[in-house]
Amino acid sequence: MHLDKSYEEKVYAGVLGKIIGVYLGRPFEQWSHELIMDTLGPIEYYVNDKVGKPLIVPDDDITGTFAFVRALSDYGNRFGISSKEIGQTWLNNIVEGETILWWGGVGNSTEHTAFQNLKNGLFAPESGSSKTNGKGVSEQIGAQIFIDGWAMVCPGDPEKAADLAKKAARVSHDGEAVYGAQVIAAIESLAFVENNLGTLLETAKKQIPGDSTIFQLISDIQTWHSLEPNWEDAHKRIISKYGYNKFPGGCHIVPNHALIIMALLYGNNNFQRSMMIVNTAGWDTDCNAGNLGCILGIKNGLGGLELGPDWRSPIKDIMYCPTAIGGETITDAVREGYKLINIARGLKGLAPVQPKNGARYHFEMPGSVQGWQIMEKSTSSGTTSLQNVTGHSSLGNRSLEVGFDLRGPNFMSEVFVDTFFPKDVKDFRGLKKEVFFSYNFLCCPLIYPGQRIVAKLKAPKNIDKNIRCRLFVQAYGQSDELFKRESEAQLTFPDQDLDFSWYPEVEDGNPISRIGLKIESDSNARGKVYLDSLNIVGQPKTSFKRPSHTARFERGKIYDPPLAEMWRNGWVQATQHWDKRDVKGASFKIGNDIGRGMILTGTPDWKDYKSKANINIVMAKSGGLAVRVQGLQRYYGLEITRHNSVRLIKVLEGLKILEEVDFQMQFDRTYSFSITVRENRIKGSIDGIELIHTDKVDPLLNGGIGLLVEDGTIFTERIDINI
Repeated sequence: MHLDKSYEEKVYAGVLGKIIGVYLGRPFEQWSHELIMDTLGPIEYYVNDKVGKPLIVPDDDITGTFAFVRALSDYGNRFGISSKEIGQTWLNNIVEGETILWWGGVGNSTEHTAFQNLKNGLFAPESGSSKTNGKGVSEQIGAQIFIDGWAMVCPGDPEKAADLAKKAARVSHDGEAVYGAQVIAAIESLAFVENNLGTLLETAKKQIPGDSTIFQLISDIQTWHSLEPNWEDAHKRIISKYGYNKFPGGCHIVPNHALIIMALLYGNNNFQRSMMIVNTAGWDTDCNAGNLGCILGIKNGLGGLELGPDWRSPIKDIMYCPTAIGGETITDAVREGYKLINIARGLKGLAPVQPKNGARYHFEMPGSVQGWQIMEKSTSSGTTSLQNVTGHSSLGNRSLEVGFDLRGPNFMSEVFVDTFFPKDVKDFRGLKKEVFFSYNFLCCPLIYPGQRIVAKLKAPKNIDKNIRCRLFVQAYGQSDELFKRESEAQLTFPDQDLDFSWYPEVEDGNPISRIGLKIESDSNARGKVYLDSLNIVGQPKTSFKRPSHTARFERGKIYDPPLAEMWRNGWVQATQHWDKRDVKGASFKIGNDIGRGMILTGTPDWKDYKSKANINIVMAKSGGLAVRVQGLQRYYGLEITRHNSVRLIKVLEGLKILEEVDFQMQFDRTYSFSITVRENRIKGSIDGIELIHTDKVDPLLNGGIGLLVEDGTIFTERIDINI
């Protein structure tokens, strides 16, 4: 298949179908068909409000799907990638006990078991094999739920999709679980170019052994579909032959795979009907609906998602992918879709596509809003509208239309996008909080002091005069309440562009949580402006520290209002300890009992910069600073060690010492660390002792910063970064 606009839109539709299915099925995950019918009835639309749960949540089905496929870009975009390399991507992205997986225990959770095997040095595919873990553990559902991304980078090539799916699935699974994953991947791949369901299924069956249970299951359901006009009757047959009571474990692949095939056949190519069937049928509803939604999104395109109820507006393209790379947690379906598109292009030796010069928010997909929404609880609430439209773009083909109705000088229209921990998530209580944080929400801000917001707006020919537009940011300040900083206003003129280039000035330690657009006037006004694109550019220049409005913790003291915590939540904690109640008030006091640990922040957009800190080595085997951090297994570091040396290291497929000199380390002493990265050159300094290295083999050219500790405890008051 040509990687053209049609392909790109089908990828976006596949991503949307995936997340719609997951969000739809998550509130009643693992419920039986009978309980669903008794409590909710047939699932025709989102039901999260009926059960008091949030709609948009972090979920393993989403995070695993879009995190594990990063292996391809990490390892040079090649079809020859190995299960071992995909397993290394697990270790790079997963924060143990916190992200992506169900941490249900070794021998109980298949993915937890595989992760522990990987951590213990057992490479994939042995990490997921039935020989290692047993048939029951190795044939649960997880291989299937993470597989969609591998298919979407192989459009029209089911054999390659099934091969990649096999390699990815075998990191954690074996046997029937791998076959189920291969079938889903083959169907999705072929769905880019083929509409006939029979052809999709027969082609997928050719990718797996004919004597497998998955093969027989599909054949049975095809037969039942020809005999039974109602899905409920086919469902009864599935329960009888392939029900949960027939297989070991808590969430076996076979029964759930059966429900996907059933809903695919009985759904009559209709997205809503298919979603109704697969969700009303019960069991692992978010997983099954996610896979089926992706299939139908690819097959029927965006038009198929538009039939029936409005699936898209409530979710606004929003996705959360919390991994060790916290700067990728806040994301959206357009952004994740283009990552897959560019992996597919890389696999074919093509250059990446970067709409509107690589702008983060470009709105080039029909109907996309990329997480932008109308400001809550303000005079904009009832007077503002948002929609994606064709035209009004000097850089592309589409834009985000902001409609406003300013009924007087005190009215305004405000729209925004979250760039860090969303306020509504911070405010969750009770069941909503419990459900949202069942997969921990580790994230870093997308923008930092020192970086610039570049935006392009367009005014139509008929715009009212005296309309002013300005950008704004909101950041978490005292007691984690949001405060606002605004750019200078620009007047609109008919059929003219407005170009913004603004450095928000926010005090160090107050993480920026929103970027927004404000429209105002001194008189009544009604009209539209168009946001063409918005991007975050440049390198940060800031100090990470306890903000000035937040006192050091003092035992026994009651703080009213409470102390701010969001400044700390902007870091991913991948250490066993972070003492947040240190009696001496250290901002960053971290420890790891066994092995290496780190806390990290920043985004993959950071490239050339300098980081420095005064670090006290309380007691540790090693400690220091990390730069160009691309996860837990990909970074440069400057360390002082218990073996009386200072060294520059590179962690990539293990730890490599780049440069090292003798140095007498003393416990409970503070050392001055500084490390600079420029292109492939790394320069480090500890108390004036310099180490310089030019990395000529697979250099790491981008990434955030971190604080490293091994077998002990270290602390620092602040970490500076600048250019």
